[in-house]
Amino acid sequence: MNDRMRVRVGDVELVLSNLQKVLYPAAGFTKGEVIDYYTRISPYLLPHLSDRALTRIRFPNGVDGVNFFEKNRPQGTPDWVRLSTLPVPGSTKVDRETIDFVVCDDLPTLVWLANLASLELHTPQWKVGATGPDLLVVDLDPGPPAGLAECCEVACLMRDRLALDGIDAYPKTSGKKGMQLCCPVAGTQTSEEVSGYAKRVAEELARSHPRLITARMTKSLRPGKVFIDWSQNAAAKTTVTPYSLRAQPSPTVSAPLTWDEVEAGQVAATELTAPVVLERAEEWGDLLEPLLEPGTEVPA
Repeated sequence: MNDRMRVRVGDVELVLSNLQKVLYPAAGFTKGEVIDYYTRISPYLLPHLSDRALTRIRFPNGVDGVNFFEKNRPQGTPDWVRLSTLPVPGSTKVDRETIDFVVCDDLPTLVWLANLASLELHTPQWKVGATGPDLLVVDLDPGPPAGLAECCEVACLMRDRLALDGIDAYPKTSGKKGMQLCCPVAGTQTSEEVSGYAKRVAEELARSHPRLITARMTKSLRPGKVFIDWSQNAAAKTTVTPYSLRAQPSPTVSAPLTWDEVEAGQVAATELTAPVVLERAEEWGDLLEPLLEPGTEVPA
């Protein structure tokens, strides 16, 4: 197989390179297979990337090599790639430093990023130009010996608690050891209001289930418990995007789940690899499609 290939993606011509390079050595998963996965999953992935400033984690020599976060546009960015110039996340009004973020709204941009070995794609909870977040996200981080089974139990408790306030929650794996719950919200409130609400709910559940849950970031409190990380909703935070690959020994994915799977506690992140997630998407469609519609306001 030729290691360089000129392809047309939509109206754009791209040169793909090093297609045989193995980026996941333990699985023998190549850069060409990464590009193929992102191309085939794009109908489900792109709506979750649309209009959001994108942070990438690049692995030019594979998941066992040196990696780096990239927020600013890379050198040589084509002029057809959409950019959004935004303040550095968390900067003050006095600090005018900005970043030219890539906004991945289309397949040519996604393929271009995959060709740069941008394995992990991370996005904030708000869209470019929005006044507030349209997503509430909580990260469920298990402290060993707790694992995904305990995360599933906490996810159900969190779902039921959020439902009391009229907020719908949708589960996905992180692609690593934990899970995330994603909730559509109205987009009319500040990140501080959304984050404050998530913190209150997390603390309430921690008081009700102290042997299972902690809402405090202190790592010494986490062994055997699930940390509900409510801080994901802060203005400077991003979360791995649904359907993004993760840098694990095998090409695992931040995969949408059904509540039946979560309630049964039968979730194995290592089994939710790129080929498996493609099959699931083809069978079930986008389980997280409700996140694309406005939700309700969180209680003050």
